[in-house]
Amino acid sequence: MLSYGIRRLLAAIPILFVILTLTFFLIHLAPGDPLSMFESPDIDPAAREQMRRIYGLDAPLPVQYLRWVRDFFFRGEFGTSFQKHRPVADLLAEAIPNTLLLAGLALLAGFVIGGAIGILSALRAGSRGDFTLSLATLTLYSLPSFWLALELILVFSLWLGWLPSSHIASVGAAQRQWFPRIIDRFAHLILPVLTLGIAPAAMMARYLRSSLIEVIHQDFIRTARAKGIAERFVVLKHALANSLLPILTLGGLSIPILINGSLIVEVIFSWPGMGRVIYEAVFARDYPVIIATTFLASCLVILGNLMADLSYALADPRIRLERHAR
Repeated sequence: MLSYGIRRLLAAIPILFVILTLTFFLIHLAPGDPLSMFESPDIDPAAREQMRRIYGLDAPLPVQYLRWVRDFFFRGEFGTSFQKHRPVADLLAEAIPNTLLLAGLALLAGFVIGGAIGILSALRAGSRGDFTLSLATLTLYSLPSFWLALELILVFSLWLGWLPSSHIASVGAAQRQWFPRIIDRFAHLILPVLTLGIAPAAMMARYLRSSLIEVIHQDFIRTARAKGIAERFVVLKHALANSLLPILTLGGLSIPILINGSLIVEVIFSWPGMGRVIYEAVFARDYPVIIATTFLASCLVILGNLMADLSYALADPRIRLERHAR
């Protein structure tokens, strides 16, 4: 299994190279100039040309590409942000933990809420309660995240005033004691986590319901019930444990989806994460930031797929990734 994972990672290197190369040329061929934000009728043309030389924009596009390949792949340098005038690595180091916190809690909430709904629906398959829960999960899965975010802000922030509507902390929260700071951070997390976790919860509920219904009707479940084992142990220990294989795959594939989906959520809630960095970089035509964030998003997609394959093999001993790979 270890050699399988190493081969998958090595095979991803040329894929990353092609993705980043396409991204490099597409953003450079798009209309607009990253230095347009500094343009002014009073600016000296010589000063503008000097800025182009500083950022390496005066060279022909093939030369810029070769410089980028040298710096990015051989030196490991992400470059300097045109907009923030800071190293891109520093910007990402500040944003990535906030995005991982948001996406991780959303994934956890989605699995807990979706798992509970999926189990209830499977145990009451064909009933009115099952129909109601299935309709609710389908509706929630179909809701656009931006609309859901705005509705949650409208209800819980504007009408009820229970939760903050934006940012990662309240003004002056840094001067409070540790416990009030934790409570304040938790309050700012609730709405964006709900917005980002609703779709995984609905997907989890539907997958788990289908898988659990299939397992419940198998012979070993009837045998467990015939032995007099309590129903809750039959469901939780035997049926649920054998229904989690599709869920493990879903969990691995949900990681990159949540990271990419956080773009809209972070912008709406002014959350200082990677999604907001991407949003600002696109509008500012900040080439180094766009390429670096594309690289990280691509890595997350590859790692998510690899984690799904490995977790599936670990959960089911009948699966042999080594043999399948050969």
